[in-house]
Amino acid sequence: MQIMSSAFAPSQTIPKTYTQFAENISPPLTFRDIPQGTISLVLLMEDPDVPAIAGVPVWDHWVLFNISPLIVELPENAKGIGTLGKNTRGGLAYSGPRPPDREHRYFFRLYALDTMLSVPAGSTKEQVIDAMNGHVLTEAELIGLCAPM
Repeated sequence: MQIMSSAFAPSQTIPKTYTQFAENISPPLTFRDIPQGTISLVLLMEDPDVPAIAGVPVWDHWVLFNISPLIVELPENAKGIGTLGKNTRGGLAYSGPRPPDREHRYFFRLYALDTMLSVPAGSTKEQVIDAMNGHVLTEAELIGLCAPM
């Protein structure tokens, strides 16, 4: 399985449009080679380079689950696809990069599951990951970079 973006190449800079320095909309994403037997997809966007002062080991920018496996593309500023979970700020939406100190890595992780998750909208990433336990068929990753502007 693969996750890609037409907006940036792997390990390259995420365009300003998709950051909190500008429009703060989600980038376009494409999913390929979703395995047979996939019932739902989960998409997580995480920043593991968050400074210690933030008080969390990883900053969750986007938690999206129960995406249909028939969805092979999320358009720019995707809305109404899947179920939104809670990001670190407590919002139920995409929250783009805005690193305060140095260049950060942003991991877009896609998981193919053999089930729909029974957690409600607004669940935390941890609740989603707990519900995924034992149901992951495969996963894919795309890393984008962002530095303070």
